[in-house]
Amino acid sequence: MKIKVINGPNLNLLGKRNPGVYGTGSLNDLETFLKEEFKNHHLIFFQSNLEGELIENVQECLQDETEGLIINPGGYSHTSVALRDALEPLEIPKVEVHISNIHGREDFREKSITGTVMNGIITGLGKFSYVLGIQALERLHKAH
Repeated sequence: MKIKVINGPNLNLLGKRNPGVYGTGSLNDLETFLKEEFKNHHLIFFQSNLEGELIENVQECLQDETEGLIINPGGYSHTSVALRDALEPLEIPKVEVHISNIHGREDFREKSITGTVMNGIITGLGKFSYVLGIQALERLHKAH
């Protein structure tokens, strides 16, 4: 499967930003871990702090050979109608993931605008949120 893994704002700071919440591993460590866990898939990674770049990367899934999408929109989960609208027309399996438990943090983090157009949301399991997200994509792809 060709799977795109998109990470939003501040995820480039993994390992540096609030390690008690997000862990000590870097974004590069996460990508390496996922490549090792899922050698049978073609994983494409993208990270940006810019909303427009995230939207453009999501829209590329409409035209390229992407078969599944994992996205951690970071703070844009709670604020970006534009990113939600870019995700909506994708007919491929798509799963939103979060490293921290968004329901165990500030009230404003509990609602995911982007999550309303996803197949599902996995939250609070650290890097294993991504693992479970990819496993969900595998099953959704078979059923698709």
